[in-house]
Amino acid sequence: MKKIVIVITLLTIGSLTLLAQPHPPSTANNGGSNGVVGGSSGAPVGNGTLILLVLASAYAGRKIYVVNVDGKQE
Repeated sequence: MKKIVIVITLLTIGSLTLLAQPHPPSTANNGGSNGVVGGSSGAPVGNGTLILLVLASAYAGRKIYVVNVDGKQE
C-alpha cells in the first residue's frame, strides 16, 4: 500500500511540475507569431481543469484506500 501511495504521489508531483511551465509569448510584439483570434472573449479553463484533476485524483485515492482497508479487515 505504501508503495502505491508513493508512486501516485511522485506521478502527481511530476505532472504538476510539467503544468507549471511558462507559456510562450502570445503576441507578435513579444516575439511570438500567434495573436488573439476571434477577440478576447474567452473563458479561462486552465484553472478549472487543474481543480478537476486534483479533485479526481483525491477521489480515486480515497476509493483505493477504502477498498484496501476493507479488504484487510475481513
